[in-house]
Amino acid sequence: MINRISVTILTKNSSKYIKECLEALKKFDEVIILDNGSTDDTMQIALNFSNVAIHENDFIGFGPLKNLAISKTKNDWVLSVDSDEIFSEKLVDEILGKDLDETKVYSILRDNYYNGKLLKCCGWDNDRVNRLFNKNTTEFNDKKVHESLILKNVDVVRLVNSFKHYSFDNASQLLSKMDHYSTLYAQEHKGIKKSSPFKAFGRALFSFVKNYFFQKGFLYGYEGLLIAISNANGVFYKYSKLYEENTR
Repeated sequence: MINRISVTILTKNSSKYIKECLEALKKFDEVIILDNGSTDDTMQIALNFSNVAIHENDFIGFGPLKNLAISKTKNDWVLSVDSDEIFSEKLVDEILGKDLDETKVYSILRDNYYNGKLLKCCGWDNDRVNRLFNKNTTEFNDKKVHESLILKNVDVVRLVNSFKHYSFDNASQLLSKMDHYSTLYAQEHKGIKKSSPFKAFGRALFSFVKNYFFQKGFLYGYEGLLIAISNANGVFYKYSKLYEENTR
């Protein structure tokens, strides 16, 4: 028996990997793309796939956008995929052939790549993400960034196979995402969480030590150092921006 599952994907200027991403998802009868302002040929590429339906919406935060995409699906079971993720044929077959239980959420192992190199350090290893769920029992929270599924009255089951995640291709992409995500964090937590320059520095220092030494970034040369520093910078700037928001 083949499960009827809808795939949801958020896109914005995702042309580099969207074709490969959608090719891997051809066996699913419905793929919902929710685009928030692409200026490249992302949507033109997606139109070549018969199982894809495209919708557009302004950016309202990742959690709300993912829930909006879910609301447009026709099937009860939903698979949430990012536009830079490539599912293997084995994983697709495992998902479609799985005896699904609506009281379960299914997690998948994500293999993270930087510029084509698989990294198993800095928190990028053993990276399991909850992606397959029944929309009648589960949804995403409303966080603008670092959104996650609400695991209430459901159990998490681990799938066997993994997928490839082409996280970043260069340092500029790391900087761009760090700037965007730290701003969203500060806006979301303004007046709710406290911050200070000392807290920003201390949290950033702890992040670097954890990533580079305890999570073995030093074993991965340039890439390990870059990711560790980038993660630390992300922590520093999200607390610095929060401090500025709170003191305005």
